[in-house]
Amino acid sequence: MSRDHVEGAVTALGTAHDADAPFLELLARGAAAEAYDRPVLLARAEGGPGERIAALEHAKLLALRVRSELEGRRRREAELSALFETAHDLAGLRDVDAVLQAIVQRARSLLGTDIAYLSLNDPDKGDTYMRVTEGSVAARFQQLRLGMGEGLGGLVAQTARPYVTDDYFRDDRFRHTATIDAGVRDEGLVAILGVPLMLGPSVIGVLFAADRRARVFEREQIALLGSFAALAAAAIDTANLLTETRSALAGLERANEIIRDRSAVIERASDIHDRLAELVLRGGGVHDVAAAVSEVLDGTVEFTEGAPPDALEASRADGHAVRHRDDWIAAVAAGEELLGALVLRGYPALDPVDQRTLERAAMVTSLLLLARRSAAEAEQRVRGELLDDLLEARDRDPRLLRERAARLHADLDATHVVLAARLDAAAPDVDADQAAAARRRLWSAASHLAATRHGLAAARDGGTVLLLPLERGDTATELARRTALHLGTAVHEAVTVGASAPVRGLTAGPDAVVAAYEEGRRCLDALRLLGRSGDGAAAEDFGFLGLLLAGERDVAGFVDRTIGRVVAYDERRGTDLLRTLDAYFASGMSPARTKDELHVHVNTVAQRLDRVGRLLGDDWQSPARALEVQLALRLHRLAAPAPH
Repeated sequence: MSRDHVEGAVTALGTAHDADAPFLELLARGAAAEAYDRPVLLARAEGGPGERIAALEHAKLLALRVRSELEGRRRREAELSALFETAHDLAGLRDVDAVLQAIVQRARSLLGTDIAYLSLNDPDKGDTYMRVTEGSVAARFQQLRLGMGEGLGGLVAQTARPYVTDDYFRDDRFRHTATIDAGVRDEGLVAILGVPLMLGPSVIGVLFAADRRARVFEREQIALLGSFAALAAAAIDTANLLTETRSALAGLERANEIIRDRSAVIERASDIHDRLAELVLRGGGVHDVAAAVSEVLDGTVEFTEGAPPDALEASRADGHAVRHRDDWIAAVAAGEELLGALVLRGYPALDPVDQRTLERAAMVTSLLLLARRSAAEAEQRVRGELLDDLLEARDRDPRLLRERAARLHADLDATHVVLAARLDAAAPDVDADQAAAARRRLWSAASHLAATRHGLAAARDGGTVLLLPLERGDTATELARRTALHLGTAVHEAVTVGASAPVRGLTAGPDAVVAAYEEGRRCLDALRLLGRSGDGAAAEDFGFLGLLLAGERDVAGFVDRTIGRVVAYDERRGTDLLRTLDAYFASGMSPARTKDELHVHVNTVAQRLDRVGRLLGDDWQSPARALEVQLALRLHRLAAPAPH
């Protein structure tokens, strides 16, 4: 081969590589088809050699073919992805409308049309109706109902084959009607493609894709729309099977009922059923139920305990929601017990299915209330059992008692007051059942108060006993009065409460709770004997009167409360404060005569009496306190062992 031939071949090869480069770059960045003419035009403008221009033309054609092939693959990939997603939606079908809407949206997007829509046959009315539209702007078009065999859809349904028209109004292959043409004209449609929805050999509807300009639909696009139509038919068939299954189950549950509702109504009822079941499972409350029903019924639903009595009783007796003026009332009941009502406000006309929805919501509400009550009663029993153990099982392990109390958020090492609460004596005309019900209400109210105050409560001796912590700065008397007021308000009856003195270390001293309870009961008895029913008081409020009025005489407790600090001071310091007090009262509360009785200086008497005042309080010489102190001194002497 000559040198010239070799150089020519090398030049041609270089030219071919140079021609490919710009088009590879265009392919790499996904340029538009028009951009592929620029390298050729540029070479011609620069006066390039003919071989280069020819090579560029050839490379352009190859690049456009590659671009077309890539676009086709991307399009097919997108189509397959959309079909796969639609099939996935169908496999997890929950809402047929959502699946059909997704099918129509994807068909419009992949075919690049202005509008896509789906019509279904209505066997009951003998026509077809628009089920789903996407991209439609005309209300009349969206509400079209077509007679069988009318329009392009009628032709598709009759032949069970796809049909396409490039210009709807000039196409005479199908029967035009004024109604259809008016709707198509409102929408501005020109080119329309329709494919049948097949269930077996039957056409159940038509899937359309349409443009508002003349357009030729390619074979691949017709096939793609046909695939979407097959998936839509499968979705409708699955929805029909679900509807039939739900109808069969409802028929078994309500043997005497006939399902008259359409599939959309059944889906709606199923939706609220699922939502209410979810609320129950996740521990929702009655207000969550009311909110869910409000959303479904597009109204305002409230739970109330103050519904009109006549309507409430009518709903409970009949077992159905009843209309009261512009409201609907569904009783929330457990057997014969009324717990409240669900009230649908401002909704005079209520569909029967929505009425049943309100009734089911009332039933779910009653279940939630009963579950809450059961949980509260279980906690009340646990609190009562712990308090019973503190009152009775004196040999229990203190550590275990503390652990049980901690699980109930109670601290047995804190300062507490034991309170005995009781209702007023029942009137003669109150039977035993009513009295027992009143005691249960008292126990329930006391248990609720104990739970909120981190205490304990139990039913005992015809009344209720509470163990409540005493806050810093509070007194047993004030706590007793507040408790009597709170319980009386809760049960709508007078409740009398007697309180013990503050006690500490409940687990360390096994008898501490028992003694405090007995002290509280004595205060309770004293209040009732004094005619102070409905009030609250503590042992410190009665002084020695408590000894006279109580069923059992707590002499030691009275002495300790009255002069216990003086007794303890004498025992610690070896002083004679008690003897000085005895002499002081025996001498008519005269310091001068007292010093003669004791054979000490009057200043010594004054110093001792000043010490007593600091121990007992500044008012110890008031008439009432002086009487109590004298009685306590005498009881203390009587209780002292006789000298040998």
